Amino acid sequence: MGETCSSEEPNHIPIEIVSDEEMALIEAALAFASTRSFPAIRPSSSSLSLSPPHFHTNALSITVVSNSKRRLSSGSGSDIEDLPARKKKSNLSHSFLHRFRKKRALSVTDLTSTEWCPKQMEFYLLLGGKKVNQVMRAGIARHAKLEEEVIKRVEVTVKSQEDHWALKFLNFINGVNQLLFEGLTRELPIVGFAEDIWIVGVIDEIRMPLTENDHNPILIDTKTRARDTLPAEPQRRNGRLQLMCYKYLWDNLVADDFPSKKFFTHFGLNSQHNLCEDLKVISADSGFSASNLDDVVRYYRNTCSMLAPAHDQLLLRYEYQKDHSLLGEDKFEYDFDWVKNQIHSCLEFWLGEREATFIPEEERWKCGFCQFRTVCPVYTYSKGAVSPKSNDSNIKEG
Repeated sequence: MGETCSSEEPNHIPIEIVSDEEMALIEAALAFASTRSFPAIRPSSSSLSLSPPHFHTNALSITVVSNSKRRLSSGSGSDIEDLPARKKKSNLSHSFLHRFRKKRALSVTDLTSTEWCPKQMEFYLLLGGKKVNQVMRAGIARHAKLEEEVIKRVEVTVKSQEDHWALKFLNFINGVNQLLFEGLTRELPIVGFAEDIWIVGVIDEIRMPLTENDHNPILIDTKTRARDTLPAEPQRRNGRLQLMCYKYLWDNLVADDFPSKKFFTHFGLNSQHNLCEDLKVISADSGFSASNLDDVVRYYRNTCSMLAPAHDQLLLRYEYQKDHSLLGEDKFEYDFDWVKNQIHSCLEFWLGEREATFIPEEERWKCGFCQFRTVCPVYTYSKGAVSPKSNDSNIKEG
């Protein structure tokens, strides 16, 4: 589906199975998405397009400062004995969605992590804990550097959950302003409603096409690699799912599919709650006056209504972490049916409609890098080495 370097090319880059360092970067995405703040952007010029790859804009951004700030993704301190004997039929009151995302939203990372390995996602929710090492921090730092090329962060204190959500919407509004005026924005937060579920995410990069007749924004995601190799197909598939989820949410918002009343009810928010003074100033700087969350949500919807659907061609970029050189690009077409099926499959897990499954035999090489392998029933240990096993077939190591 995507365009990648092949062995027939004269200067091809080999594709290898993921290493320890690369697996650390995959897991870093979960930690990064759950801890970073959302940049708010103010256009700094009136140019309509930018020629890649050099950018000279330095727009305003905002970092949340709050003693009570919550992570968008979190685990639990439960013991392995607490793993539930879950029913195959839906049981929402005991589902992972109800237990771990009640009055919250799923993140796109929640969906992609579930696609990567549903069982690993289950362990993560019930046992918690994601280790961050030097390699992972380097990947996070690279994304921060890319953001700094077009965004300048400033700090603002939020005092309530209404402020917290208003900031996300303001960041999106200002990011879209930068996109329309300058042709580029990065780290754009997105809040959408799809398949009767609230989903949030942060889009790495969005560009406006350079051709005058094309008004469909191009969604881009940059993956950093610890080795100068392209990833194996399961990783590329997971990256494609991530970008397709972003387009799915974007297109829903453009179609004015944002149920405001459901939003306030689900998250237990007071739509008339007065915003903190910092956010009132930011909204005024953004070109509109907002005194409460409802004002911001209405402007968020108005902003979405003037946008075109995202471009059907999506782009994954792979960088070598050592020198930031480009290893390759994966350009692929949006597949609505495929991404919808993938989302449905992930939601079956979150809604308690099916138990967490093990990954296919041909992908069980992933398990050698999973921090939960010591408690996963698909494994036994022999002389310190991990040996995959299965009740119904012999599993070969990947």
